[in-house]
Amino acid sequence: MTQASEDGKLWPRLVEEAQAEVETTVKALPEELKEKAQALPVAFEHAPSRALRRDGIAPDTMGLFAGSTFIEEGEVALPPQIILYLDNIWADAEGDPDEYRFQVRQTLLHELGHYLGLDEEGLEARDLE
Repeated sequence: MTQASEDGKLWPRLVEEAQAEVETTVKALPEELKEKAQALPVAFEHAPSRALRRDGIAPDTMGLFAGSTFIEEGEVALPPQIILYLDNIWADAEGDPDEYRFQVRQTLLHELGHYLGLDEEGLEARDLE
């Protein structure tokens, strides 16, 4: 599959749509989560770097939470952030804009769940696997 980065017109559109979906999703969160989510940076990248892949991150990973969880903040040197891999999300959505926005939302909520301390089992119980 062609990376969105190879299409100079597609990448800016993917970022714009992802940013809009992130903002909409965060605004819709319950108040007790919204403030935490608004303080958490969300970065957009094409796909996991070679270094991350060498560390065991799958090349088709759609998102990654990095840093300390909300509970651990201050105990870990790396500040928390979410990274969304837009080329991978676009590929998973098979070029369908509605599915792309849905996958951005789901991936964001999945990674936000990690920030809040949920493990994979907890995420699966909330349909965020």
